[in-house]
Amino acid sequence: MRRTVLIGGAAALAVAVTGAAAVFGPTGNTPATAPAAAAAPADPIVRAQERVRLVPGDWRGWAALAVAYVERGRTTGDPTNYPRADEAVRRSLAVRATGNGEALVAQGALANARHEFAAARRFALDATKINEHDADAYAVLADAETQLGNVAAATAAVQRQLDLRPGLSAYARASYDLELRGKVAEATDLMRRALDAAFSPSDIGFCRVQLGDLAWHAGDLHEATRQYDAGLAADPTSVTLRRGKARADWAAGRREAALAGYADITHRAPTPSYVLEYADLLRAAGRAAEADAQLDLAVAGHRLFTAAGGVDGLTGTALALAAGDPATALKEARGEWSRRSHADVADNLAWALHHAGRDAEALRYARAAVQSGAKSATYMYHLGVIELGLGRTGPAKADLAAALRLNPHFSPTDAPLARTLLAGPEVTR
Repeated sequence: MRRTVLIGGAAALAVAVTGAAAVFGPTGNTPATAPAAAAAPADPIVRAQERVRLVPGDWRGWAALAVAYVERGRTTGDPTNYPRADEAVRRSLAVRATGNGEALVAQGALANARHEFAAARRFALDATKINEHDADAYAVLADAETQLGNVAAATAAVQRQLDLRPGLSAYARASYDLELRGKVAEATDLMRRALDAAFSPSDIGFCRVQLGDLAWHAGDLHEATRQYDAGLAADPTSVTLRRGKARADWAAGRREAALAGYADITHRAPTPSYVLEYADLLRAAGRAAEADAQLDLAVAGHRLFTAAGGVDGLTGTALALAAGDPATALKEARGEWSRRSHADVADNLAWALHHAGRDAEALRYARAAVQSGAKSATYMYHLGVIELGLGRTGPAKADLAAALRLNPHFSPTDAPLARTLLAGPEVTR
């Protein structure tokens, strides 16, 4: 149930996180109307580098450079940007060691990017103590609280960001917050309103990928494809839109187009998650050797991420399971659970326990993921398989059927297996 969010955003909109009704019109300057925007370099890293070159003592400039590196790492999947961000933060703090909320926000954004969510939360809270009106600090705090599984605190942080600076960044977080609580219709409505006010190609593309992903998870392949196509028409360079389109192509039977799409995606942004998805498609297409090669690349990418200071037990679990190593998978899953209690992490631990032959223990975590409120076919499928392993055939088949009703295309490998399992009580691990 992961969705991409922005550190910054251009669409100026507001909404109450508790519902979709409180939406207000555009306010304030946007990049299209701000006088300095047209003359500034398009690349935020170049812009920030020029700023600190001219004024080396500009602590805000160094913090801005750090955030730009974090965003570059996130969008390109290149974690080597994170040590550069770390160095820029250090330069900012060297100039102004105390009262430097901008550096704390940058540290928090970097910690979130590295999946050090508890540290990100601390940095963000410290930044709000310096300036309780810092919307960027609340954006970082919202992301950290969300990933830590602190639902009420995440909602409060999103609301505070919306109150302080209504815009696409806050809007996207509000939508995701609603989605995680099972309010998919409200989440979709928010992103539609955001799209109505978006004008730049990147903002339009961002809104379209959010709408496409919401439709995808709800099992609406036609609407998901429509949103991805419309998004690509506005922003053909978007990797997230290309990923959505490739995933939809596979579900629609356009397998060669899907494989070609994923080959391009993993070339542009070779993140372990994208590479693992590509490997799954290759394996489903009967191209096992190529799938194995992609797994090797995913392992290398994961090592690069951890070498750059990142921590990612979800990917570590997935890689270990793909390698047939349930013991390592369980170790990775338990480590991630010790750090945070997000529903994705509960589901991840349940699946690792299942593969380790410990379905009785797995059941608790699988139920926790399903009961979180998020509507996830993957959660339902994992619960159903675990129930089958415990001989609970009736509940298992009900949950497997529910997974397929929610999204019949949720996985190129697991969705077909769910249909097979519904035909009999056998368990396939």
